[in-house]
Amino acid sequence: MKITVKCFSQVKYALETDELSLELNPGQTTADVEERVRQRAGKKLDGVLLRIAVNRIYVKEPRDLEDGDEVAFIPPVQGG
Repeated sequence: MKITVKCFSQVKYALETDELSLELNPGQTTADVEERVRQRAGKKLDGVLLRIAVNRIYVKEPRDLEDGDEVAFIPPVQGG
């Protein structure tokens, strides 16, 4: 199955792209995708907490993914 990964802020800069297309095996979850994104980023995302949204809805626990899903990795907003 194929999903789209949207990257914002630090994730975008770490991966040097704002969007990825990934092939996954059935039964893979948001946790599996996060692991792949972090591996690809190397140490650039060490210690960075990420919020995950699937099809524009935030998820807190790992969630099974389906073909065509859009997964977004969003670092916490900072500033004052």
